[in-house]
Amino acid sequence: MRILVVDDMTSMRHVMINMLRKLGFDDIDEAIDGKQALTLLGRRRYQLVVSDLNMPHVDGLTLLKTIRDTPQLAKVPVLMVTCENSKERVQEILLKKVDGFVIKPFNMATLIQQLKRIKVLDEHGQLCE
Repeated sequence: MRILVVDDMTSMRHVMINMLRKLGFDDIDEAIDGKQALTLLGRRRYQLVVSDLNMPHVDGLTLLKTIRDTPQLAKVPVLMVTCENSKERVQEILLKKVDGFVIKPFNMATLIQQLKRIKVLDEHGQLCE
């Protein structure tokens, strides 16, 4: 399974990548913002996009909207990661058809729960084929 991790903060990208690797994912690309992510999405197929919400150039919400509006990308699951926790902002993101949502800081259990919800991991925490 190929995963794209998008975050403007190098440290957060590496935390997410390390967590994903511990769960058995090894085909992971990274992008520094939504603009770079869109370029990569145009070149390769991904089975999951994990994106920060607040980034320069193209933010996570714009990235999500573009993914959903692009026929060949529309079904790619998107897990949004953010420090935003206002009820209104969370509802706005959920209405944009995000598949999962994680509020920073988070731990491995939270990530696993969301990956199960997206059906990337099965109920036993194993990779889905």
